Amino acid sequence: MKILYAVQATGNGHISRAMELIPYLQRYGIIDVFLSGDNSNLSFDLPVKYRSKGLSLYSNSRGGLDYWKIARSCNPFRVHNEINDLPVENYDLVINDFEYITAAACRRKGKHSFHLGHQASFQSSLTPRPDHKNVMGEWILKNYAKATNYIGLHFEQYDDFIFPPVIKSEILEAEPVDKGYITVYLPSYSLNLLEQTIKTYKDVQFQVFSKEVKQPAHKGRIMFFPVNQMLFNKSLIECHGLITGAGFETPAESLFLGKKILAVPTRGQYEQSCNAAALERMGVMCLNTIDRHFSLVFDQWMNSKKPVKINYNQAIPRILDYMFTLHAAHENDHYSVTREMMNDDNPALSF
Repeated sequence: MKILYAVQATGNGHISRAMELIPYLQRYGIIDVFLSGDNSNLSFDLPVKYRSKGLSLYSNSRGGLDYWKIARSCNPFRVHNEINDLPVENYDLVINDFEYITAAACRRKGKHSFHLGHQASFQSSLTPRPDHKNVMGEWILKNYAKATNYIGLHFEQYDDFIFPPVIKSEILEAEPVDKGYITVYLPSYSLNLLEQTIKTYKDVQFQVFSKEVKQPAHKGRIMFFPVNQMLFNKSLIECHGLITGAGFETPAESLFLGKKILAVPTRGQYEQSCNAAALERMGVMCLNTIDRHFSLVFDQWMNSKKPVKINYNQAIPRILDYMFTLHAAHENDHYSVTREMMNDDNPALSF
């Protein structure tokens, strides 16, 4: 079986999930990866056959999206040509993780496909949303990567096609401990703003991860680290709590480890507002932005909030069993239709 797996490389979560899924998928056939986007900080070892700048999201240094940079990076003519040129018809199975070009190519060429990932869960109206829905945000989540079938991933199973998160093996196999410090990973905020916000806490140790940091450094009770998967995994496993955005993979790993979470969704990113609503429903504290009120929320979080712990073991076998069952059913239906068409065209034909 030839499998095309399209991965959105905006942020690190999609790539991290692909690195866990691909060894399992390779048991079913040969994998080619289409990597789309250029806003990931992770190093990776994936069987990449196709690359594209795709459509990427960028954040500013103040906790919001950089719309000007997003617009400048978009080239409609390039995207149009890549949709036409991507040979999705040469594959037995096409999977996309919130990747537009592959989804559009499959629609254009009538190719059956699966949207597998967190964003696929928003096809269900049962998936949590904030009190005030964003019309454009809803449209993007439901239409950006259209597919024939959807396999959603979320913190809880809100619908029958939604499964638990895919957790990295390093996290699944870890023995979490509590060394008292707070891990901070807020990529949409500048390093200077974060340092100014947390440096006043003389009795709390912090480990801050930022793409602005090139080498580990120490300043008072704050350790600064570059974005590095191995370093971050260790920090997360051994921290007391985590301050992070309201993405999906990092909060999910923290829930699995039983770490206290303070989530700060990126402003203007509707998906993160939805995730924050889901996390709050589970008892996780969320904060709209890092501002002058941060100290009040931080003190409350440190003193009163207990961690939420959820077991996300055995997610991958369940996900793939569901997907390949649907794929087999589609192939059988397609085969039956083909037989009927051939028999209608020529009654003398028999099988």
